[in-house]
Amino acid sequence: MKEDIIKLVKKAIKGNTSAYGELVAEYQVYLYKTAFLYVKNEADALDAVQECVTKGLVGIEKLKEPRYFKTWLTRILLNCIWQDKQKAKTVSLEEYVEKGTQDYLIEEKVDLYDAIDSLKGHYKTVVILFYFQELKIREIAQIMDIPEGSVKADLYRAKKMLRNYLTDESGHKEEVKRYAK
Repeated sequence: MKEDIIKLVKKAIKGNTSAYGELVAEYQVYLYKTAFLYVKNEADALDAVQECVTKGLVGIEKLKEPRYFKTWLTRILLNCIWQDKQKAKTVSLEEYVEKGTQDYLIEEKVDLYDAIDSLKGHYKTVVILFYFQELKIREIAQIMDIPEGSVKADLYRAKKMLRNYLTDESGHKEEVKRYAK
């Protein structure tokens, strides 16, 4: 599978738009999930993915190493999201929670997402990429253009901040199960 992806990337770099389309189809769910974890809104997530795909198509010939296509595309996506966030006002997740939902864990999910939203930019990025997108430390370091040791340190600090955020005032952790879909 990995060799097939690399072949497609090489074709796309040479200008084959159908190869690029196949690559986008391969990574579309990954891109959408990553974008949604940042913007918490389907429309904005889809806009970010669309902008990322367009910028990727325009700049694919600049990709020097085909095996880093996913890393390269993720970096484009994150840049699109960050640029849009600077332009637009941030809206909290609660505004997007459907009214009357029957999922009993929704409050816990909101707490978790609020905690993640409270993190500074680079901490939020490492948490999302590591825990939600299941990228390796090495891949995160390449995407963020920082040393692997910094990614590990950021993950440690982010987990500590999340733990503090999710602990009630008396110092006891809430007894809730947290599932992310």
